[in-house]
Amino acid sequence: MAWIKRHLITFAALAVLAYTLVPNVIVAVFSFNDPKGKFNYTFNEFSTDAWTNPCGAPGICDSLGLSLRIGITASIIATILGTMIAFALGRYRFRGRSATNLLIFMPMATPEVVMGSSLLTLFLMAGIPAGPVAILIAHIMFCVSFVVVAVKARVATLDPRLEEAAADLGANPTQTFLRVTLPLAAPGIAAGGLLAFSLSFDDYIITNFNASPSSITFPMYVWGAAQRGVPVQVYAIGTVMFLIALGVVVAGQVVGARRNRQVA
Repeated sequence: MAWIKRHLITFAALAVLAYTLVPNVIVAVFSFNDPKGKFNYTFNEFSTDAWTNPCGAPGICDSLGLSLRIGITASIIATILGTMIAFALGRYRFRGRSATNLLIFMPMATPEVVMGSSLLTLFLMAGIPAGPVAILIAHIMFCVSFVVVAVKARVATLDPRLEEAAADLGANPTQTFLRVTLPLAAPGIAAGGLLAFSLSFDDYIITNFNASPSSITFPMYVWGAAQRGVPVQVYAIGTVMFLIALGVVVAGQVVGARRNRQVA
């Protein structure tokens, strides 16, 4: 009984983790299903057709490719802009700093319906047609805030004495930033970039406001297919995306553990 009490928090954490992973397990299992009808709700027969032919459903790979292109581009641009903003807010004092912090927080607090309709109005007034370009600009705008928060938290933990030591050893500001500051801030930058990609790839509401009939992203495809039966290929693609995300997280943990052992 005493042993259970000592590990109660661990058991609770494992239970919560298992609960959150149940949907992913169900998706993975049903990706090997061969449903009788158009709805993949009951496991009928084991099949690997969705894995051997992931583009079998009409338009699914086109929508996936569009989501990947927009997600990668938006995450790269948002990471660059967000990192610069985070360093400016975390390292310097300037007029309007408080207002900038407020403006950075607003996209995260604003409902997506409001943001999507506002961006649509802005694009119409600016003459930007609905489509991939409008979606990309919209995704960059709301992803920057999340990158700033992630990188700023990392910048706040950096020890300025390390940069001072590099300067004392003869490094110029550029060398100090590239060889000392940037490697130390890299985990926060990577976390912000991955978060930006996941938010961009997963977004539906803002994308739906600014998409054209010919620019259907993967979340929009899944939403539309849900009304007539989601193809099994969607389950296979979702499983692959989950495994990739899991692999990135595990790789990051392994690299971090190795660095900690080297430092120790």
